[in-house]
Amino acid sequence: MSRPKRQSAPTGGLPPLKPSRLSPRDILGLGAVGLRARRARVVLSALGIAIGIATMVAVVGLSQSSKSDLLAQLDRLGTNLLTVEAGKDALGQEVRLPKSAVAMVERIGPVQHATATGNVDAKIRRSDVVPEERTAGVTTQAARTDLLTALGTHVAKGTWLNEGNERLPVTVLGSVAAQRLGITEPGGKIMMNDEYVVVIGILGPVELVPTLDCVALVGFPAAERYFRFDGHPSMIFERSADAAVEDVRAVLARTVSPGAEGSAKVSRPSDALAAKAATDKGLTTLMLGLGAVALLVGGVGVANTMVISVLERRQEIGLRRAIGATKNAIRLQFLTESLLLSAIGGATGAVLGAAATYGFALAQGWTAVIPPWSLAGGLAATLLIGVLAGLYPAVRASRLHPTVALNAI
Repeated sequence: MSRPKRQSAPTGGLPPLKPSRLSPRDILGLGAVGLRARRARVVLSALGIAIGIATMVAVVGLSQSSKSDLLAQLDRLGTNLLTVEAGKDALGQEVRLPKSAVAMVERIGPVQHATATGNVDAKIRRSDVVPEERTAGVTTQAARTDLLTALGTHVAKGTWLNEGNERLPVTVLGSVAAQRLGITEPGGKIMMNDEYVVVIGILGPVELVPTLDCVALVGFPAAERYFRFDGHPSMIFERSADAAVEDVRAVLARTVSPGAEGSAKVSRPSDALAAKAATDKGLTTLMLGLGAVALLVGGVGVANTMVISVLERRQEIGLRRAIGATKNAIRLQFLTESLLLSAIGGATGAVLGAAATYGFALAQGWTAVIPPWSLAGGLAATLLIGVLAGLYPAVRASRLHPTVALNAI
């Protein structure tokens, strides 16, 4: 005879108890409460993150802005200008380039334009009451009338040398030379040796050949007539097609100085701008490293803040654990708090870095360039720092036993 089945006691229809889960909104709210309760500490901790991110964003932005300006400058000035300067022979004596050097260069097939300047032995003074030895660092050079065309520069004020005035005692000053002599407008006079010379123009900055900014230029015929110039050029400027620059460079020295090409120094002025860009790249790498160090220090500050926060809030943690909060909920609370703290610093730093880039670029006359990846990378680094800095404090908080935490004084 089989036994009747035992009926289970009624449970009243209640479902089994399960731990509650916090919504993302609740988690963010809990994390924000911890930050609002300790505002001064939050500001100081976020400041380290902000400094690191601002440094990295500003360094990248300024580097890209400078590079963009250099590239635009190279596009405007061209990279097809070559110069030939008289050097020294095997005995150390200065070599003079032949008077026909420009005509010889023009015979090279790909050459589009050639011109020259020559050193003139004439000391410059502001007036006859200034001692001869006080030349203000300004030298005299003879120039051909087509010099501006070859260099791609312009006269900022006044006029340039032409066929009508190149034989007269007139001069065009470089931009720095005009400042040193106190000349602000054409029409004034300066002394070259014992000869009064009228200033008919002031050049704008010669970006490819900055040495011309510090000279006073006179015509070749005037230099020969008034200052005993021998007519030998000291520097030749040549432009050719971009594709033929290296070919012209290979034959330029022996063309200008046949049989002694080693005494003629050929250079490409645009290489200096390219070298500057390379130097800026190295400096950018160094500054990024410093920014990373600042960011690391900021991360350590966030971690320290979170550890102290866990120690100060043990009773709060014990109470939440006692009323049913899970370990995972405690971990998420403190990890979210760390992320919010880092995000505040990162966002502030990104804004400060962008503002610094725009301000400095505006002051330099550059077009501000802030790569989007620098902002995204900075914020990503901030969140990573937040996770790493908050992970240990969050785990430590979740492991506190409710009884121990509630008994903490």
